[in-house]
Amino acid sequence: MRLKTIVLALALAATTAYAQWAPQGDKIKTNWAGTLDPNNVLPEYPRPIMERADWVNLNGLWDYAIKPVGEAEPNTFDGKILVPFAVESSLSGVQKELGKDNELWYKHSFTVPSSWKGKSVLLHFGAVDWKTEIYLNDVKIGTHTGGYTPFSFDITPFLKSGSQKLVVKVWDPTTDSYQPVGKQHKRPHGIWYTPVSGIWQTVWLEPVNKKHIAALKVVPNIDTKKLSVKACTEGTTYGDMIEVIIKDNKTTVATGKGVVGETLEIAIANPKLWSPDSPFLYDMEVSLISQGKAQDKVKSYAAMRKVSTKRDENGIVRLQLNNKDLFQFGPLDQGWWPDGLYTAPTDEALLYDIQKTKDFGFNMIRKHVKVEPARWYTHCDRLGILVWQDMPNGDHSPQWQNRNYFNGSELIRSGESEANYRKEWKEIIDYLYSYPSIVTWVPFNEAWGQFKTEEFAEWTKTYDPSRLVNPASGGNHYHTGDMLDLHNYPGPELYLYDAERATVLGEYGGIGMPLEGHLWQPDKNWGYIQFKTAKEVTDEYVKYAEMLKKMIRTGFSAAVYTQTTDVEGEVNGLMTYDRKVIKVEEGRVKKVNQEICNSLKK
Repeated sequence: MRLKTIVLALALAATTAYAQWAPQGDKIKTNWAGTLDPNNVLPEYPRPIMERADWVNLNGLWDYAIKPVGEAEPNTFDGKILVPFAVESSLSGVQKELGKDNELWYKHSFTVPSSWKGKSVLLHFGAVDWKTEIYLNDVKIGTHTGGYTPFSFDITPFLKSGSQKLVVKVWDPTTDSYQPVGKQHKRPHGIWYTPVSGIWQTVWLEPVNKKHIAALKVVPNIDTKKLSVKACTEGTTYGDMIEVIIKDNKTTVATGKGVVGETLEIAIANPKLWSPDSPFLYDMEVSLISQGKAQDKVKSYAAMRKVSTKRDENGIVRLQLNNKDLFQFGPLDQGWWPDGLYTAPTDEALLYDIQKTKDFGFNMIRKHVKVEPARWYTHCDRLGILVWQDMPNGDHSPQWQNRNYFNGSELIRSGESEANYRKEWKEIIDYLYSYPSIVTWVPFNEAWGQFKTEEFAEWTKTYDPSRLVNPASGGNHYHTGDMLDLHNYPGPELYLYDAERATVLGEYGGIGMPLEGHLWQPDKNWGYIQFKTAKEVTDEYVKYAEMLKKMIRTGFSAAVYTQTTDVEGEVNGLMTYDRKVIKVEEGRVKKVNQEICNSLKK
């Protein structure tokens, strides 16, 4: 009888949750949207590169209110929002604009598990766009600005017995301020898309000891056969130790130990190298030890791989992976969803685009002016996809004509705009430093807010010498970084060449095909050229690929095809925006893509 009562209670709770939430709007949606359970939203551990066993997911239905800027915490809220979907998205259950004159308020309650007694409790946010203020039990505990990186607070001093009251306030002016926004625009049109405001990645709790590991910085060196590991810690004192165990499956292959703050150089005999053809990952355990007792232990992973450039026998500077020439070829991947905008409906959906990229025969993805949740990069690590990581482009503030202006070909930004760029670009690199799939940093795209190019390219290269720097993909060109990056639509064209750096085709293609029933909007859909059938699209795709193969011999060392999926008004994807239709003949595309990827192998 008791079991029956529990089952009925759970069923009632689920029914109530569904009654409080439903996807909004009449736009197209993915199949995954139909499987979404508001009681179990993105339940996977959100940070697999540094994993602990104990955690609590706070995703789900929260109270929300949209109020004018400057008002106090509301006494009554407008309804329920499904976290972590942006307020403008269908899957939030709200689908309302925020704008510069309003603030988005969230309220949620939670309890801390009794088993966490004596632990410090960390409150994690995967990403919130843009200015976030956090209140716990009516105490303001912190503020964060930026839309693309994780942040956390130790909330232990502010906890009380029983239920905890969490309030989050977000201001996001999007294109009315000096912030990196990627493709967001307050007036979506053409290549600019719906704004993304508020919480858009998982919110979660994690218990730790006062002495604990805060982050890992891992750098491989295949030439010396060593793995560099530095654990950043909190609460530690001199004499506390870090211990690293590296395993191949269940077999320990290397260990290292040192005092906190030191970088460990761990030798790995006969290392297995990571590549798209063989994405081997070592398992790694990192422990923090104080006075002989383990204070913290995290599970991680690492890969032995190297990215570099080298002049070939014909004098062309080539990109190399593991000291071998490799033509890097992949799609421009924007990471947008018709139902979740920045947020994939499920982890299965998040993985899908990466898996299809492999299925199409590509070996690389250019992550275009967006940063993804940590699990996306882990999927790339596991599947073997090289990643070029863009910085979300500069702000679009209307004050450009007054406070920002062009001097020659470089933008002079306002102090606020420059400070926001500097802060967030460093945070993005810090966040993603240890993911082996990332091989190239891209600070600027097509002169969108491009400024101080040489300074930022050199800073990026100095801050992370283990990766390549593409200083401005298709932008204003300066002799800095590791690449000269050209954009040309629709077909590939080698119209500039750099004898000192790798010459790459950062964007081309854009072959469009609108498919009725899979369109974001009924009209104003565009691609650089348009066709009506998958065969016609594939014929054009293969024609461009054959042109590209010839240009590889004369100078190109990488290429990026636009694009993985349709996005809002753009219909130039290999798949529809709802991911329900593959718009090309997959076998033909895979065959020619593999020929391109293998073109420099010996």
